[in-house]
Amino acid sequence: MITERETTRIAGQFCTGRLNGTIRLVCLGAIILGISVLVLGVGLLRANAQAEMHGYGSPPTADPDWSELIASMDKMHMVMGAIKQSGNADVDFVKLMLPHHQAAINMAKTQLLYGKDPQMRRLAQEIITDQQLEIELMQRWLKQQKPAAAKENQTPTPDIKKDNQK
Repeated sequence: MITERETTRIAGQFCTGRLNGTIRLVCLGAIILGISVLVLGVGLLRANAQAEMHGYGSPPTADPDWSELIASMDKMHMVMGAIKQSGNADVDFVKLMLPHHQAAINMAKTQLLYGKDPQMRRLAQEIITDQQLEIELMQRWLKQQKPAAAKENQTPTPDIKKDNQK
């Protein structure tokens, strides 16, 4: 087993360029592999922490309200993840907000099914009404963008009359 001191010595030689080509290449590969493992490990830890925080990956719960809330979020994340970037910040914003708003509506409907607090039920109803109106507005706006995008992408067609007259 290589000691910490030996690792430090090899790393120092690598940084100063005193290792020969093959050993230097092997060391570089080991460093890259180590960084990759570290990044992967951090990513997995974050995913695990998020899963535990939101209850993903846990056994199904007996609480149907919780299950429905999580299902709404899962569907939203799946739909949002499938959206392709358009290069237009406004269009991208709207396309991502649509599933976000729909998830809010779905979660508010779950609140109306299972919630008891009158204030939260009233809030849920307001969310449904407001988010539906905003979804309609965003959908209309997106439709208006399609003709503008089509005009930008059109290539001018040659004027046939002018060509035939020559």
